[in-house]
Amino acid sequence: QVQLVESGGGLVQPGGSLRLSCAASISIFTINQMSWYRQAPGKQRELVASINSAGNTDYTDSTKGRFTIARDSTRNTVYLQIDSLKPEDTAVYFCYAAKIGASYWGQGTQVTVSS
Repeated sequence: QVQLVESGGGLVQPGGSLRLSCAASISIFTINQMSWYRQAPGKQRELVASINSAGNTDYTDSTKGRFTIARDSTRNTVYLQIDSLKPEDTAVYFCYAAKIGASYWGQGTQVTVSS
């Protein structure tokens, strides 16, 4: 079992930045891939960014440029830096971890972009 705890969400003005954190209960080197997803009101959950155990990162076409995923293996934590925030970035952001044969979700952290 892997516990994922997200933090760092909040209310931010358009143009601002946030760094979300996802702390895992086990070494992130034992997790094949960790990802950030988001779900806006009335919409489906969508992939934002991923990082695998080798440290390779991947983004979607809509998140490339303003979103940066990174990890700190000493803290078993994956981060999502979001810059130049827009109102359409408002969503609950979820951390996801995939191991062989199992996957896990965090409880989510709310990001609201509004003036």
